[in-house]
Amino acid sequence: MMINIVAEFFVVILKVLWAIVMAGLKWFIRPKEKSVAGQVCLITGAGGELGRLYAKEFARRRATLVLWDINSQSNEETAEVVRQIYRERDNPMTKEESVGGVEEVPPFQPQVYTYVVDVGKRESVYATAERVRREVGEVDLLINNAGVVSGHHLLECPDELIERTMVVNCHAHFWTTKAFLPKMLEMNHGHIVTVASSLGLFSTAGVEDYCASKFGAIGFHESLSHEIKASEKDGIKMTLVCPYLVDAGMFKGCRIRKEIEPFLPPLRPEFCVKQAMRAILTDQPMICTPRIIYMVNFMKR
Repeated sequence: MMINIVAEFFVVILKVLWAIVMAGLKWFIRPKEKSVAGQVCLITGAGGELGRLYAKEFARRRATLVLWDINSQSNEETAEVVRQIYRERDNPMTKEESVGGVEEVPPFQPQVYTYVVDVGKRESVYATAERVRREVGEVDLLINNAGVVSGHHLLECPDELIERTMVVNCHAHFWTTKAFLPKMLEMNHGHIVTVASSLGLFSTAGVEDYCASKFGAIGFHESLSHEIKASEKDGIKMTLVCPYLVDAGMFKGCRIRKEIEPFLPPLRPEFCVKQAMRAILTDQPMICTPRIIYMVNFMKR
């Protein structure tokens, strides 16, 4: 019995050392990005600024987009942006550019689908998920991006807003994952992305409900990652996205202490999404933007 425990201990040590070596190699050898062409990518909160940027990035890579948002108008605006990208990418080559005068036509025509969904209501999530399966097919990439912020201090914040923040930023991840994970497990294929925040790693004053919701989302993500690893489904990937303050949507125009801002200015949304896409397409388990957030999180722990 004791020999088995010692053997398992050394196996764990070797695995940890191997993981450190592989992580170090990635600093010198950039991993190749995987292709998502033809895969079904579902993005929640697609009508927001970050959601739209994610949609554009996946559209440029010829993924089929499923856009979820509670706001029909902004969601359709995102869909039109995606369609424009598809049209630009699928324009046949001109005769001067064509080979032997033969125009090249893309073998696959990606599409975009829009659905009005309140991700905070599990009945809405489950019903719409069933529609997606019937009308589009199984989801390959699930981007849990939807989020809200009340913008009030605890004692000034109505209970309804606190509940809404918790439901949309945290509970919704349970509903969407329960809707699409079973098929991913069956096929041993899929990718779940949790768009959280650095405020889910460490907290600050004045956004108690937001911090709590992001802490919850990160806890859910980490626990689910362990569960999937234990099930030995190595075809299912997980990526946790933890950006610093992003100058977009809910936090547009927000500022931090003047002494800190020159060193940690709010992130441009385009930069934030580019970094996240790089992590997603290389199956990176976690991405913090900027990199100093790793150090802050390490110091806290």
